[in-house]
Amino acid sequence: MNKVNSMATTNINNPSMAQLLLGIPSQQKLGLMVAVAATVALLAGLWMWGQTPDYRVLYANMSERDGGAVIESLQQQNIPYKFAEGGGALMVPSDRVHEVRLKMAAQGLPKGGTTGFELMENQKFGTSQFLEQVNFQRALEGELARSVQSMASVANARIHLAIPKPSVFVKDKQKPTASVVLSLYAGRSLDEGQVNAIVHLVSSSVPNMPAQNVTVVDQSGTLLSAARDGNHQILDASQLKYVRQIELDYVKRIEDILSPITGIQNVRAQVTASLDFTTTEQTSELYKPNQPPNQAAVRSMQSTEALDGVRTAGGVPGALTNQPPVPATAPIVSPATALPATGANAPAADKTHKAQTTNYEVDRTIQHTKLPTGNIKRLSVAVVLNNRNVADKDGKIVSTPYTEQEKAQIASLIKEAVGFEDQRGDTLNLLNSAFNDTTEALPEIPIWKQTEIIELAKDIVKYLLIIGGVFFLLFGIIRPAFKSAAEFSPTPEHAGGGESEEGGNMGYGQPMSAAHAYENNLQIAKQLAKDDPKIVATVVKEWVNKE
Repeated sequence: MNKVNSMATTNINNPSMAQLLLGIPSQQKLGLMVAVAATVALLAGLWMWGQTPDYRVLYANMSERDGGAVIESLQQQNIPYKFAEGGGALMVPSDRVHEVRLKMAAQGLPKGGTTGFELMENQKFGTSQFLEQVNFQRALEGELARSVQSMASVANARIHLAIPKPSVFVKDKQKPTASVVLSLYAGRSLDEGQVNAIVHLVSSSVPNMPAQNVTVVDQSGTLLSAARDGNHQILDASQLKYVRQIELDYVKRIEDILSPITGIQNVRAQVTASLDFTTTEQTSELYKPNQPPNQAAVRSMQSTEALDGVRTAGGVPGALTNQPPVPATAPIVSPATALPATGANAPAADKTHKAQTTNYEVDRTIQHTKLPTGNIKRLSVAVVLNNRNVADKDGKIVSTPYTEQEKAQIASLIKEAVGFEDQRGDTLNLLNSAFNDTTEALPEIPIWKQTEIIELAKDIVKYLLIIGGVFFLLFGIIRPAFKSAAEFSPTPEHAGGGESEEGGNMGYGQPMSAAHAYENNLQIAKQLAKDDPKIVATVVKEWVNKE
């Protein structure tokens, strides 16, 4: 019985969660339920906010057709997306930007605002030749624009082709021309080599289009293609690159030959090269003086002999005199005409005339010469030497300049290294001075302006807010509610009992004597069983389970 009384006393003095909830008034129960629901909602909201990814721009300035195709593909892949306010850019989670771009590129999205050769796939039957030509030109312009847009600095490109109609007359033939309008990304630009690449790309894609007929401008209206003088380009990027390479090669030669003497960091050199890029072609035909006859090559020689006077037919008449003449020949040496026979029967002759003509070959030389371009016209060399560090008598390092003899030897080395020529007008300026080693340190970026620190601070603030909200709900709402429920206990008036025999109020928290402890606990247990038999049943059930 004592065991039962002690367990009853324990359960009454230390009520369980169910007892606490049953002992709370209805108004406090409603407030506690609202507080718990608000806590759960706040925790869920904080968790969802913490799990919300950071969105970044996937594509911007897309056409409506491309935007619809991209959104459809994102929906099929269950990739979340949203639109940026004001700019209309399509945004996806930052950790999936590159993945989504690769997937879109595999699908050929976005196709861009231009139309390429897919325009020729939907040709209708009966289309006129003029419309076919127009569609082909539009398709070619679109394909060229796509090729130019593939460059990293180009955001958008438009190309206009002016292709003249073919003509059978040579004087009416015209070369096609092209205009390229580029929209560059903010903060980016194209160098001369990239512009020339665009020019040659367009000119090589259109038949009979020379490179000088292509004009390239940017979105600001700045002419990017190099200025031209007639059919010749005034400024060529390849020539400038060649000049720069020549100058750097000479600088390296100077530093390599002087570094063992002065040290790597104790010599500075600059070379300015003036090159001649003039293209010259020369054709000459030379005739040598007449050579001796015995060394000359005979081209042709002709000899003739004539006899003046009366001649009579001679010989025996017969068939031989009626034969046709022998075919004429033209040998180098013509045979002399046979003289008439002499004798008693020969007629008399007055005189004989002989002539001989000899033609010799003319000695000549035809020479075609094309002079090379890029010849060096003049070199200007400037070299600065740092003073030497020499230990004095006391062992202290002292900066000492070079002597005039040493400077003359160094100048001779430099001339030999660069191929110095006085006849060409080359110049050399050698200066010996102490270097200023003090360098200004670049200002460091404040820690609150560093991108990594800003991102880290955002994450820390986010998680601190989540943790603070959890602690506030636990220790500011839930714990006070349960604490007030634990402190609440029914008085004898609440339990239906009156005063004790001594006239004292029998509450849970009031002290009582040992003689009346058993009776007091018994009365309380009876009254509790009468008012709320569920609690008694729960206590008995716990006893049985423990037994």
